[in-house]
Amino acid sequence: MRIIPVLASVVFLSACASQSAPPEKAAAAPAAAPAAKSGAQCYSGDHGKFFNVDEKTSIAGVAVICKATADGKSGQWVGSKH
Repeated sequence: MRIIPVLASVVFLSACASQSAPPEKAAAAPAAAPAAKSGAQCYSGDHGKFFNVDEKTSIAGVAVICKATADGKSGQWVGSKH
């Protein structure tokens, strides 16, 4: 008795898996996305934007500076020295 729903599920899942992916729509650039910039950057959720390397700001009341990582591919926030 249980074999009929099991077989129906198998057939249904096989049919769904064999279908090709729907054609992709032309991706429109989101208006809120920042323009792609070359080089390392740091993101600040407080400000809602990216900062370039060696830019200073204050996050949660702490003075910080964006420094490039050792590989130069990304940036990280480091406490600003006085």
